[in-house]
Amino acid sequence: MESISAKWDWKHSLLYITLIYAIIFFVDKQILQKLQIGHDKIHLKKYPDLPLRFRYDGTFKILQVADMHYGMGKVTRCRDVTATEFKYCSDLNTTRFLKRIIEAEKPDFIAFTGDNIFGSSTTDAAESMIQAFGPAMELGLPWAAVLGNHDQESTMDREELMYFISLMDYSVAQVNPPAEDPSNPAKGGVMEKIDGFGNYDLTVYGPPGSHLANSSILNLFFLDSGDREVVQGVRTYGYIKESQLRWLRRVSEALQGQKQDSNHRVGAQLPGLAFFHIPIPETPQLYYQNIVGQFQEAVACSRVNSGVLQTFVSLGDIKAVFVGHDHTNDFCGNLNGIWFCYGGGIGYHGYGKAGWPRRARIILAEAGKGENGWMEVERIKTWKRLDDQRLSKIDEQVLWELCPSR
Repeated sequence: MESISAKWDWKHSLLYITLIYAIIFFVDKQILQKLQIGHDKIHLKKYPDLPLRFRYDGTFKILQVADMHYGMGKVTRCRDVTATEFKYCSDLNTTRFLKRIIEAEKPDFIAFTGDNIFGSSTTDAAESMIQAFGPAMELGLPWAAVLGNHDQESTMDREELMYFISLMDYSVAQVNPPAEDPSNPAKGGVMEKIDGFGNYDLTVYGPPGSHLANSSILNLFFLDSGDREVVQGVRTYGYIKESQLRWLRRVSEALQGQKQDSNHRVGAQLPGLAFFHIPIPETPQLYYQNIVGQFQEAVACSRVNSGVLQTFVSLGDIKAVFVGHDHTNDFCGNLNGIWFCYGGGIGYHGYGKAGWPRRARIILAEAGKGENGWMEVERIKTWKRLDDQRLSKIDEQVLWELCPSR
């Protein structure tokens, strides 16, 4: 009887130990590992060398990447390519083109201007963004992004997307301006609610070793132009809201005021560039004006005119604006003294035009040279690169000069 009892206790002990091991295995595999980022070791964000600054040769180069429409990598097929290209064409073509431009142009900074991923073509927004922004992160380049009207159509909303982007390696993007707003001391440092996600500004400092090495000489403004809106019962595209324009005015005025206490020449301008996705309602007017580039499709903008152009004109510092959204428009045109430029769609999964190469825009700011070294920005130029055999460079033009040549 005792031997039977002992044998029974031994079996219970074995079952108990097996159960414990099973519980430990389950907790480790199903819970603990999922608490780790990417089901792997916890990853700490890698930061670029900051602040952003001009090179020793007095230049600062920006690559604008518009409308990648990234899906799920090699399984996501291309749209609007020739029959000979289609068989082996996927998101990887977008990645290869982006890497080619980076290698050829060696930009100091990359600005992604929305529809970075095509939400309806991916089941994992985070993974798609990791692949889409991968070339910038792999090369350790500082980069920033705004959202378009398709990014949020997958597994993350717009706020979650911008938080994720702000935490990615070498990203300098922000979800929104910090609560502390030094440009508005009258409100006790508390900022009013601002519409959208991805409204922020970045400053670019002078060349190393120059007397402007610790001063901003170029300002970059990023704005969330939204996705879709219903206005008075009519469905339309998103637009930049009044709260965003108030924020922009405060920041712009504060940055312009700072130059009075720095090493800038009296009366010198601190030029600014703006980046967002959806073009403003005045853009169709450019169809009847002289432009540089191609106007091939109707402008898909909001029915609501919120006064963006008037605000930019009144501020005086924004010299050029860079947008996306309409993939087969790649022109620059001047509205009331400000250049508005399309990036031209880079993404192979976004719509395009068969036989018309995908493209991206380069922006080059050049500092002036004085008797005692580098001075403020004196010229801003732009051109485009095509995804053809020669990586053709087209439509080079000057957007702004401090002292225009006669």
